[in-house]
Amino acid sequence: MGSPKDSTDPLHALPTPVTPAGREGLEAILANPATAVIGLDFDGTLAPIVPDPEQARAHPGAVPALAALAPKVASVAVITGRPAGVAVRNGGFAGVPGLRHLVVLGHYGTERWDAVSSTVSAPAPHPGVAAVRAELPGFLDGIGAWQGTWIEEKGRALAVHTRRAEDPQAAFEALRAPLTDLATRHGLIVEPGRMVLELRPPGMDKGVALLDYLRETGAESVLYAGDDLGDLPAFAAVEKLRSDGVPGLLVCSGSSEVTELQERADLVVDGPAGVVDLLSALSAQLA
Repeated sequence: MGSPKDSTDPLHALPTPVTPAGREGLEAILANPATAVIGLDFDGTLAPIVPDPEQARAHPGAVPALAALAPKVASVAVITGRPAGVAVRNGGFAGVPGLRHLVVLGHYGTERWDAVSSTVSAPAPHPGVAAVRAELPGFLDGIGAWQGTWIEEKGRALAVHTRRAEDPQAAFEALRAPLTDLATRHGLIVEPGRMVLELRPPGMDKGVALLDYLRETGAESVLYAGDDLGDLPAFAAVEKLRSDGVPGLLVCSGSSEVTELQERADLVVDGPAGVVDLLSALSAQLA
């Protein structure tokens, strides 16, 4: 049982959720952290968004905050569309004392890395991904894709980024329908994000991954923090859990590019730096 510290201390002050459900979720985590799971997106939540995703790295305070918090809760789960191994590398999670309670659920839960074994487990890849990989460069050339649009290789998925285009939003909107047609032909779906369209297999999303993991751990409360459209299924999963009596706190890592999460969040923080501050404050509140 955790005993909250004096929240009047500004170094240990936790922000107050704006909704009753969010306040109930936070209170449940503070009251019994040993049965709480902390779920976190990676890009935009633990790591600042950068023009080149290969250069994305966790906020400098993220690993220390997680290492302080993880031993006090049931588990910390990083849930990302990236390959699990890439998130581990870019997050700097491997071999860190205090992170034995951390798992990374990559590719929306189809891959899993845990700090205890330091290994990644995963099923065979969807054959449609290989087909799209071979076709996508010529496909983009054929439809006259904007200069600056580029393809990110994600192993079990592919992503088309428009952030470097002269008009990123126009490129995003123009590519959405043709990429959806391409994905559908090969049994894939398109997941839109912040100036990115990801072509990936159906059937897995962050909500499914989060629910499966919470069932596995027997969690009695949950915090989930995200920043993008791909986090909406996880938000919906927490909302469903709350309707079933499992307290939860929804946190938006604020962005002017995506408003949907802000509108559904119990708490909005200022990007990855705000997430780090929140995790640090939460850890400080727990004995």
